[in-house]
Amino acid sequence: MSTPNTLHFHQVKVGDELPPLFIDVTATVVVAGAIATRDFMPVHHDRNYANKQGAPEIFMNILSDTAYCSRFLTDWAGPEAMVRKLSIRLGVPAFAGSTLTYTGTVTAVSQVGNEGIIEISLRATNNLGDHVSGVAVIGLPASDALA
Repeated sequence: MSTPNTLHFHQVKVGDELPPLFIDVTATVVVAGAIATRDFMPVHHDRNYANKQGAPEIFMNILSDTAYCSRFLTDWAGPEAMVRKLSIRLGVPAFAGSTLTYTGTVTAVSQVGNEGIIEISLRATNNLGDHVSGVAVIGLPASDALA
């Protein structure tokens, strides 16, 4: 398996759409994310408890959401991209058994020294609507030596 290439700042322009990322939100994905982030709230691993709270199923926690948003950005930009800012707002829940679709659009580009600064508007949706929406800023190589 080859190492993915990092995008170069000069390859990116305002209006570019990121390729979508699809995440099947299985019970295993929800529970593994909760364990990995040490979020032991029962709504993330105990279906009966989630039902008693009014939820039809266990659901993803916000730390997992943040991680998947970061993955969405770096899957597109490559391993040398640096996530500088990630600001998200939660919407509808991501219950086990659903699929999240991540989409994004480049909204601004600028250069500071040898780093390209890319602003991206992003969202993750499921069958209930917008699960996560927000903005991100990533840094990409911009020196002419890397072009």
